[in-house]
Amino acid sequence: MRQLAAIMFADMVGYTALMQENEELAKNNRQRLKEVLEGSVRDFNGKILQYYGDGSLSIFGSAIDGVNCAIEIQRQLQQAPKVDLRIGIHTGDISIEEDLVYGDGVNLASRIESLAVPGSVFITEKVIDDLKNQHDISTHELGYFELKNVKNPVRIFAISNPGLTVPVRSELKGKLKPPSNRLAVLPFVNISPDPENEYFSDGITEELLNALTKVDGLQVISRTSSFAFKGKHDDIREIGIKLNVDKILEGSVRKAGNRVRITAQLINVSDGYHIWSENYDRDLNDIFQIQDEISSIIANRLRENLSLASQKEHLVKTSTQNPTAYILYFKGLHYWNKITPADAYKAIECFEQAIKLEPEYAQAYAMIAAAYSYLGATGQLKSEKAFDIVHRFSEKAMQLDDSIPESHIAKASAFLFFDRKWDAAYQSLQKAIHLNPASMGAYQVLMLYYLIVGKKEEALETMEHAIEIDPLSPITNHHLAEAYLFNERYDDAIRISDQILEINPQLRIVKETKGWCVGMKGDWEKALEYFKDVQRVHRHTYKGLAPIGFAYAKLGQREKALDIIAKMEERQRQEPDTVIDGDLLMVWWALGDKDKVFYYLNQCLEKKMGPINYMFEHPVMKGITDDPRVAALKNKILRLEQIAAQV
Repeated sequence: MRQLAAIMFADMVGYTALMQENEELAKNNRQRLKEVLEGSVRDFNGKILQYYGDGSLSIFGSAIDGVNCAIEIQRQLQQAPKVDLRIGIHTGDISIEEDLVYGDGVNLASRIESLAVPGSVFITEKVIDDLKNQHDISTHELGYFELKNVKNPVRIFAISNPGLTVPVRSELKGKLKPPSNRLAVLPFVNISPDPENEYFSDGITEELLNALTKVDGLQVISRTSSFAFKGKHDDIREIGIKLNVDKILEGSVRKAGNRVRITAQLINVSDGYHIWSENYDRDLNDIFQIQDEISSIIANRLRENLSLASQKEHLVKTSTQNPTAYILYFKGLHYWNKITPADAYKAIECFEQAIKLEPEYAQAYAMIAAAYSYLGATGQLKSEKAFDIVHRFSEKAMQLDDSIPESHIAKASAFLFFDRKWDAAYQSLQKAIHLNPASMGAYQVLMLYYLIVGKKEEALETMEHAIEIDPLSPITNHHLAEAYLFNERYDDAIRISDQILEINPQLRIVKETKGWCVGMKGDWEKALEYFKDVQRVHRHTYKGLAPIGFAYAKLGQREKALDIIAKMEERQRQEPDTVIDGDLLMVWWALGDKDKVFYYLNQCLEKKMGPINYMFEHPVMKGITDDPRVAALKNKILRLEQIAAQV
């Protein structure tokens, strides 16, 4: 039997040693533990599955019950005669067969318990999500830990209610493998007289971060997670815990006229020690040399820890020596990182201005390709128009400099979303990741590649790896939630979505993902509420309507669903450059009109509107592949793929 449960391991501390010193006291303590454990587990609706030596395994239908039970057990055992106990709790799948209990959830709960200290209750991030709005339960984050036989780092919290032990991270030495040669580059602070120079300091940070990803043996946290601390004053140790890094690079930039001062410090997280610091006062014309010097010094400092020989190298490479073009490029990055269609167009304008000043500016060509790829893939611009530009500009960038990851990612997107050249897309993405292992854009497109070719588990593994490099990014976390959705792990997708929405409550794509998950679990009324909220955020009468129409259809409200379709068709007339055939087919699918569904599927195919394989894999379209017309469509796609591969 397989089930989802809150799993609690409890283990008496020092029992074996006490048996050797005072056998009677050891047996009395064990009996007291058993009485308290059995009474508390029963009171909180749990079940003890196993006793093993001086420990036990219990399960609960609710994480809240499990945590409250653990608190009560520790409260009682702190009273005389005191019994030192460690408790670890995790929520996950378990399998029960006769007297055997097993599963990844069991293994992880056991590891959490072994990490705990006497008098403490340790829980995982999954449990935290279930404790929201439980004001009588307090927690303290201990950070990420790399645990034995657990693939990815685990974020752990201690229950901090009165009477419970809450250790500092340093007390857990010897029980964990600390992060090694993991670096975060925090946003350099703009201390220029003009606050508009913020884009310049951000650009300097991003260039240094990208340069340091080229250092072998060093894992650099992605930009989005590092920039989560912009404008904040968190303690270095706390940042290290949240990002699971052992070193941090921070600094400031002051730009006045043609002069620039850059201050940089490399800090050891564990003790706050400044490994290296330096000030640079230079002309703006020397900005490239400064960045190269800083990144090379840091790289060699880190190599010392890796026992590698220092190297003379140029980690910062730019295809312009024109400071004005460089500043325009930074402005373009500033808009690009806002991740909205309107800002993508502003970014393109800045990159185009940079190219006018510096016609051989490879990075600017690459970023124009990236921006048009985004517009084409999201239906903001007709695929044919968008991806023609993507091909031209990415190829120009690669002719000038083949080492820019963004040009390969953009090219992969064109192969994937327009040309149907799956193998070429995969090779381009592997090249991008090789050039920059912290490139989240590459991982996100790689996830989509795996979904398109029907490898859902690989898609999830890709994003689980990406989240190690970019743990705080809303976009990376959203792609992880999407991967869970496609793998029909709806509770995990909802958990990740809730984490994002707690920090960024207006992210409509995240609300939409949560709505699909809630609906697929059977509550289309609640899903409709989420979808309507998403549509309000759009602030446009005809945008964001497809999920609403889908939910109306699922709820049997056919006339309302048809009204949604009419509004979507009106948008198509008003905005002929947009492509919404995929949205229309989803609502018709929910209404049960398969003829309409296949009409729009063929329209998607003719217009090269994204790969329709992706739609076949989406959980809300479950059952569509049973229709014999899908086989004919797939054969047609295969023929087109074969033709595309020969071009």
